[in-house]
Parts: sequence; C-alpha cells; structure tokens
Amino acid sequence: MENNPNLPTESALEPIPRPRVTAWLLKAVATLVGVAVLVLSWQGTEFRPLLLAESLPRIAEFLGRMVPPDWSVWKVVARASLETLEIALLGTLIGLVISFPLGFLAASNLTPWWAHHPTKVMLGLIRSVPLILLALLFVVAVGLGPFPGVLAIAFHSVGMLGKFCAEAFENTEPRIVEAVEGTGASRTQILRFGVLPQVLPQIVSFALYRLELNIRDATILGLVGAGGIGYYITLYIRGFQYEKVAALCLVIFAMVLAVDLVAFLVRKRVG
Repeated sequence: MENNPNLPTESALEPIPRPRVTAWLLKAVATLVGVAVLVLSWQGTEFRPLLLAESLPRIAEFLGRMVPPDWSVWKVVARASLETLEIALLGTLIGLVISFPLGFLAASNLTPWWAHHPTKVMLGLIRSVPLILLALLFVVAVGLGPFPGVLAIAFHSVGMLGKFCAEAFENTEPRIVEAVEGTGASRTQILRFGVLPQVLPQIVSFALYRLELNIRDATILGLVGAGGIGYYITLYIRGFQYEKVAALCLVIFAMVLAVDLVAFLVRKRVG
C-alpha cells in the first residue's frame, strides 16, 4: 500500500517535547533570587518614596533660590564652557587613539589568547576606576587646572572605548575577510580592506557617544580642581550664589544638547 502524502507522517505525530523540570526549576530559582535582590536593595538603600514626596517643598524652595539666573557672570561662563569642551574633546581623542590598538589586541578573533585575555583584563581594570578618583590622582600628580582633567578623561575613556573597539573587531563579518584573503592579500591588506571598513563606522559612533558622556563628566571635574565649569559651580555653591549657579547649569544644558545634536548628525552621515 502506497503512502498518502497528505497523511501526517510518523515523525509529525510525535509529541512535542515539554520543557524539562530542571529548566523550569532554574527559571523559578533565578526569579526568586532576582526578587530577593530587589527587596534587599530596597531595604539596604532605605528607599522611601513617601519621604521624597514630603521633601518636594524643600526642593522647590531650593530651586526658587536659583531664579532668576544671574547672567552677570557671562564671561566666566564662556571661558569655563570653552575649557570644559576642550577637556572633553582632547581627552576623548587621546583615549580613542590609545584604545584603538588595545581594542585590536583584545579582539579574540584577531589575536591569540595570550594577547586578548590580558588586554581585556587590563581594560576591565581601567573601567573599574572612578573618574573622580582619577581626576584627584592627576591633580596630585601634575597640579590644578585643565591638564589633569584631560588626563582623567583620556584614561577613563580608554577602558570603555577599548571594550567597544574590541567588540567591533569581534563582530566583523568573516566572509568579507575570507573574500579579501582569497585574493592573496597580505595581513596588512586584509586588515585595511576587510576589517577596517566594517569597524570604522561603529568606532566613530562609539567615540561620539563617549564624547557626549565626557562633556557631562568634565563638568564635575572642578570638584577636585581639575578645571572646567564644575569649579565655578562649586565656588558659587559654597558662596550661596545660587543665581549664578543657575546660569552655569543652563549653559551646561544648552552645551550638552548642542553636542548631542552634532553627534547625531555625524552618526547619521557616517552610518
């Protein structure tokens, strides 16, 4: 008797495998652990939304002291804003130049294990150091001013940009690299024509994103004397001159928005 193609085959009648009990238990345990961590975090941080709601009048009173902004300090604002931008730009550029070869060394698909493992560990250690601690360290080393701010931003950027560069190298399309290699190209030519065209748009995007973060970070470096607009914010807060602080904060807000817009346009064009 011939088999009817319209009838379900024996394999099609096999029951659909159900999830294993162990997998279900693992998910249940993971869910319980996650809930327990959230509950402990809630209690450990003394998170009290009602207290925040009760403090709203005090917050409004504090903000009221900043109105209207005092624009008599516009010269200070202009100079400090320019210095903040310079710190962020130069620090990001130096960090990118250093992190690019480190990202190449940290790529597991391009370098042997004895190269990418130590490099990844080093980048992780760099990322673990707080920016304010780096700024304080460089202030002690080279003195007050914007120079330690540039060093802190550059060093802090290396850890994250190096990680991004490594991920960009590791996510390259191997078929493109193999096609270039099949033409008899040398190792340098493979990197030039097979790898770099794939990773450069991503790295530019990462660098612009890091620049946005560095501008925000550069505004607080003045807390430890590393230059930038944060120094004057600290100075005016200590003198209870909140109207001047408001002017500085508005400039920071406008500066960050402008940089975000420029970075978005560049990323759109590069991408």
